[in-house]
Amino acid sequence: MEKAFKHLVKTEFPFLCGSKLLLAVSGGVDSVVLAHLCHESKLDFSIAHCNFNLRGDESDADESFVVDLADSLDVEVYIQSFDTQKYAESNGVSIQMAARDLRYEWFEELSGSVHFDYTLTAHHANDNLETFLINLIRGTGPEGLIGIKRENNEVIRPLLNFSREEIEAYARKKHFKWREDSSNASDKYMRNKIRHQIVPVMQEINPQLLDGFAKTQDHLRESLDLVEDYISLLYPKIVEKDTYGYSLDVEFLKKVPNPKQILYQLLKSFGFTEWNDVYALLTAQTGKVVYSDSHRLIKDRRKLLLTERKEKPLNKDYSLAEDENFVMIPNLGTFHISEVEKMGRVSKSCIYVPKRKLEYPLVIRKWKKGDFFYPFGMNGKKKLSDFFKDEKFSLPEKENTWLLFSGKDLVWIINHRADNRFAVEKSDSEILKICIT
Repeated sequence: MEKAFKHLVKTEFPFLCGSKLLLAVSGGVDSVVLAHLCHESKLDFSIAHCNFNLRGDESDADESFVVDLADSLDVEVYIQSFDTQKYAESNGVSIQMAARDLRYEWFEELSGSVHFDYTLTAHHANDNLETFLINLIRGTGPEGLIGIKRENNEVIRPLLNFSREEIEAYARKKHFKWREDSSNASDKYMRNKIRHQIVPVMQEINPQLLDGFAKTQDHLRESLDLVEDYISLLYPKIVEKDTYGYSLDVEFLKKVPNPKQILYQLLKSFGFTEWNDVYALLTAQTGKVVYSDSHRLIKDRRKLLLTERKEKPLNKDYSLAEDENFVMIPNLGTFHISEVEKMGRVSKSCIYVPKRKLEYPLVIRKWKKGDFFYPFGMNGKKKLSDFFKDEKFSLPEKENTWLLFSGKDLVWIINHRADNRFAVEKSDSEILKICIT
């Protein structure tokens, strides 16, 4: 195994040589073997151990064992203690997920502060098969069937080619010592149940199970590469970047084969889970929304709009006293007023009003239901909701529309339309230029 590992590093992970590595060591046989293999391969590494405090004295004994292992290999060791139970309860996740989150967050922090190039973990071929089966049981997309990635950013898993049996046989041959986690014997957890009850039956049916599984994953990976190449060709025809996020062309999506799978591939990284609801947006009425934890997808006529899902903002009002001439407004710009001798060109971002008609303080705020104005160039008043409908405003555009008020009267739908009541007349000698930049 030592020879095979060195060959693997030389041919597939040559960048590990000369890099500063952080090696995750639990004390189990897998990580102990990886530590010895890295030592024999003369790689520059330090050891990191997480004490999750889930098994009392046993957890502390694991920590002591890892410290002794690092000492015997003459490498630096980093230890971190976690209140895993508390983290799981506070975040509403399982113990296993809590431990995983805590572990990788710490590895990332440690790598940043001590400047490690890569983090190595001891996942092996059996772990990969178990992960595949867990994902299959829970339901997954194509990526979930690929299993554990050998390289995931700066996390490297160089033992994925080796089985648990190979690793244990090598450890016994070399007379290595390691720690046995008592929780691994319990079928309380899904992974252990799969390991103890399902995989042995599969191996009885096919003794070459791991080899066959590796070939299947290679085929799946090649198929997924083909899908991703296809999506990369379609992407510029479907997706456009806009002010508030991204827009997807509904009519184009309706014409291509298998639009549901295309939507999945385009949106899979945004946390959506209800894919039937996402697909249904193609034929839904304008205004229908599907949410993920981080984003929302909005049907807007001939487009789907993808925007970040932010906490509802405090719709703060901004005011301008008569002796003030500017105010900065987050996510809008700088609102400023200046006195001019005559009118210039009116634009969406700049209007002119007679000074005599303004009632101070001026107020700038987001629109509210019931707001109305008198459109410039039209007779009578109009609700802003009708204006938005006529102008075909999307939901994000409506949410980000700001208004300028003089007293109770709307002066300007900022960046869109001025109110006719504040039009400059020929007799007006004091004229104010109001702009947003």
